[in-house]
Amino acid sequence: MLTNSSALLVIDVQNDFCEGGALAVPDAQAIIDPINTLMPSFDTVVFSQDWHPSNHESFASNHQGKSQYDVIDMDYGPQVLWPDHCIQGSQGADFDPRLDTDKAQMIVRKGFRASIDSYSAFFENDRSTPTGLDGYLKNREITEVTLVGLALDFCVQYTALDARRLGYKVTVLQSACRAIDLDGSLKAALDAMKAAGVVLK
Repeated sequence: MLTNSSALLVIDVQNDFCEGGALAVPDAQAIIDPINTLMPSFDTVVFSQDWHPSNHESFASNHQGKSQYDVIDMDYGPQVLWPDHCIQGSQGADFDPRLDTDKAQMIVRKGFRASIDSYSAFFENDRSTPTGLDGYLKNREITEVTLVGLALDFCVQYTALDARRLGYKVTVLQSACRAIDLDGSLKAALDAMKAAGVVLK
């Protein structure tokens, strides 16, 4: 039974990650109806939104001689070079129009600093620069979070691991997530979440 101490975190259900988008996650559109159905069950609903400047250093187009999905070393660790996506103010950065955005009480924008990527809804990829989500949830006396959205093996995983590190009880609903699965990233993500005590349903 859900309580007032539970929150639903809807991760990056944006046009560029859905069918026809710049970084489309396979079968992403299949999760939208289940997420819409879930939202009324939670008193607290938070959306995250990738929100990149066009000169973002995670974009392959900003690195001469590099290709999409190459991995480079940044100050904060390895960084996948992505296709340009979720550029601030673009249609691709908008939430999928089928998503019931009226239910969101807070929207956390992430990845807006050009020099650092942000997979997690809690921290930038240096794992120390906060987005403010933790403070919001603690002020709401939230102790448990349920995660849905895109992509399971990147932004959902990073958010789940940070939530566990911050002391939350964490459940990931796999039926309301989809993965990119880049070079085995899905299995690695599932293993890491299990090891951290994330409940996978």
